[in-house]
Amino acid sequence: MKNIVMETAQVTCGLLKGLCRHKETWWWNEAVAEAVREKKKKYGTHTHNRFTALLEYVRDHPGEQVPER
Repeated sequence: MKNIVMETAQVTCGLLKGLCRHKETWWWNEAVAEAVREKKKKYGTHTHNRFTALLEYVRDHPGEQVPER
C-alpha cells in the first residue's frame, strides 16, 4: 500500500532532493578557524586545571564535603 501511494505521489508531484545544508559560509575564513581552535584549546586547559584543583582539594581534605561551584 505504501509503495503505491509513494509512486503515485512521485509521478504526480515529482521528486526533489533537499538542499545541502553543509555548504561553506561566507564568514568562515582562516581567522575565524584560528580563533575557534584557540578557544577550544583554552577551554580544554581550563577544564583540566579545574579538575586538577578539585582533585587536589579532595586529596588535601579527606572526608569533607566537596565545595559547590
